[in-house]
Amino acid sequence: MGKYVQAQRKGKSPIFKAHTRTRKGAVKLRAIDYAERRGYVRGVVKEILHDPGRGAPVAKIQFLNAYRFKRDTELMVATEGMYTGQFVYCGKKATLNIGNVLPLKQVPEGTIVCNVEAKVGDRGAFARGSGCFAVVISHDEEKGTTRLRLPSGGKKTVSSKVRAQIGVVAGGGRTDKPMLKAGRAYHKYAVKRNCWPKIRGVAKNPVEHPFGGGNHQHIGRPSTVSQEAPSGRKVGLIGARRTGRLRGVKKLGQDKD
Repeated sequence: MGKYVQAQRKGKSPIFKAHTRTRKGAVKLRAIDYAERRGYVRGVVKEILHDPGRGAPVAKIQFLNAYRFKRDTELMVATEGMYTGQFVYCGKKATLNIGNVLPLKQVPEGTIVCNVEAKVGDRGAFARGSGCFAVVISHDEEKGTTRLRLPSGGKKTVSSKVRAQIGVVAGGGRTDKPMLKAGRAYHKYAVKRNCWPKIRGVAKNPVEHPFGGGNHQHIGRPSTVSQEAPSGRKVGLIGARRTGRLRGVKKLGQDKD
């Protein structure tokens, strides 16, 4: 038996934990309340912040508390075109403007939305990365569901009561610019977690990885591995249904229906 491989250490060792000290906080929609269900609530964008380790900027939005004499500050996804001092409306009767939060049943088909909930009241699950958006494809009035096209190209059916922000997440085009040097990659991952640089298994010694060793850098065994393999052996293509290049025309989400 060799060393514990890195994939095993990631589960146990504290050195692979996310670097969260400088982060601004969890980015969520407002907790759903009576005002959002029946009418709307108005907030104002106080600040647009950079959140370390996140590609998209976040917006600090202030709302008046409906029950006590205080203001509530929420961190929400900043949509493209949002600015400080902008009024943001959340609720069933909010208008269809960029940055506003509405239930999907109030949103017409073909609308571009982001930060969509998966279940009612979970405060945002889909299309939250920089430049991401989902498209409302269709509503099924009888079942009370809405069909979405997600950033991956896949389609998803969710309840029409779930909320979404209108618009595209800000910070798009971030990956278009090449890194150019290792120092930039170093700083990118320094604020995320310890996952860079990544050493290939074939470049290691036999004690450190199942693919290591040998006179040439080759795997020397199938790269696919069973889902039931023991943890030290479970590297490569785990439980692969198929391998190899995708041949032929790729069917996108919109082509399937």
